[in-house]
Amino acid sequence: MTVLCFTSASLTLLQLESIYRGRMGVELDVSAKNIVDLAAKVVADAAQSDSPVYGVNTGFGKLANTRIDAKDTKQLQRNLILSHCCGVGEPLPDDVVRLIMVLKLNSLARGASGVRWVLIEHLQAMFNAGMYPVIPSQGSVGASGDLAPLAHLTAAMMGEGDVRVKGDVLPAKAAFIEAGLKPLVLAAKEGLGMINGTQVSTALALAGLFNAWNLVTTALVTGAMASDAMMASTAPFRSEIHALRGHPGQIAVGASLRALLAGSEIRESHREDDTRVQDPYCMRCQPQVMGACVDLLRHVAQVLEIEANAVTDNPLVVVEEESILSGGNFHAEPVAFAADQIALAIAETGSITERRIATMVDPSLNYGLPAFLSPAPGLNSGFMVAEVTAAALMAENKQKAMPCSVDSTPTSANQEDHVSMACHAARRLGPMNQNLATIIGIELLVSAQGIGFRAPLSTSAVLDRTIAELREKVPALNQDRYMATDIAAAANLVEEGAVSEHAASHLPKLMDYVAEE
Repeated sequence: MTVLCFTSASLTLLQLESIYRGRMGVELDVSAKNIVDLAAKVVADAAQSDSPVYGVNTGFGKLANTRIDAKDTKQLQRNLILSHCCGVGEPLPDDVVRLIMVLKLNSLARGASGVRWVLIEHLQAMFNAGMYPVIPSQGSVGASGDLAPLAHLTAAMMGEGDVRVKGDVLPAKAAFIEAGLKPLVLAAKEGLGMINGTQVSTALALAGLFNAWNLVTTALVTGAMASDAMMASTAPFRSEIHALRGHPGQIAVGASLRALLAGSEIRESHREDDTRVQDPYCMRCQPQVMGACVDLLRHVAQVLEIEANAVTDNPLVVVEEESILSGGNFHAEPVAFAADQIALAIAETGSITERRIATMVDPSLNYGLPAFLSPAPGLNSGFMVAEVTAAALMAENKQKAMPCSVDSTPTSANQEDHVSMACHAARRLGPMNQNLATIIGIELLVSAQGIGFRAPLSTSAVLDRTIAELREKVPALNQDRYMATDIAAAANLVEEGAVSEHAASHLPKLMDYVAEE
């Protein structure tokens, strides 16, 4: 595995995805140690001072006016973490936890949180040892930071709670003994520095973005296949149309569809004497709809890359002034907006994909293909209910796409009176992406079946390779059979990126620099 030696505030989306996918380890450059040590000294001095400094020598939230003696500093931080371990629900998966840990390392290393270098080393040692804290997925409202889930992360560092090592859940204390590590004892402000922050919401949103991008680009491949199965016109994909509107995503999607269909015998066969004037919008408007999704996700990518390199706890240390400032960087509104936007792109991709599926199985719309794409309709139902499944998942995603960021509720005795709801805004992207992968998987099955009926005419070389890979897992449907296995296999190909990988050179990139690295 490649190990990335990174400096704080320098992580790119490409690196973050590699960390998320488990393809890259990390090592924080020691150049950050100097500023971290200086900030920790500012905090240590404040803990001994008579002047009140929030979270250093005071209580928290509504209890901020309660002064804490210097001798109780360590107990204050320990109590904070244990009392905030109130998470519920299924644990977050290891790939998300891995990303959370790196995002926290990246933030702390900027030297504005006031933690000691030993804490950063401890977190990095856990990461490198594959000791992933068990973090319940529910309990954060996205301000003041992801308090409950990050408390579970911090508790594991203290030897409390559980960790997962190679898939096995162990008590953190026992895992430390096995790994030759010691639990961490928190110093002044370190508990607050660990739990104030948007790292859980941001990691979930990044995971949602990475998977959504794969699915959106995969839907361009299956959309091109559907166009060939339907013998749809490629005139709506011409560059002149998209240049006149000017949206970069629309232009890129039009170019992708033209490239994916280049050389198709099916396409060439009906350029003349086709009695149809226009195709349904689900075929004709792919550049406009999918291009808007591409532009939206690219915008989200920029927001999340900034957030991934941000300092989002409170209060913050300004080393140059030797001061500690209270603010609100923990408020995850940018992440909540980003997650809501990803949800829109997921829902709309599923919506237009499901419409193409419905068109291909409908004998009144599919231009000469058999009903429900069965060679013997009537005795066989073909893809009739596969389309219904796609419709059900599409509807579910539409409901899940309702914005979370417009919701808020006061917490902590009205001290935290406006919150972002970023964490569950981002968490719902996982199930939405799973639904979308299945919808696209069904389109993969249906469009491949439709193209098969156009033989001896063949599709383009790149789409033919996609069908060949599918046929290694799922044979063409000659008569009715148990369909759930076929759908699962196709969805798995989609989710793993196998479909988009075949066509990668024809598909848009999430960020420009990704193409260069």
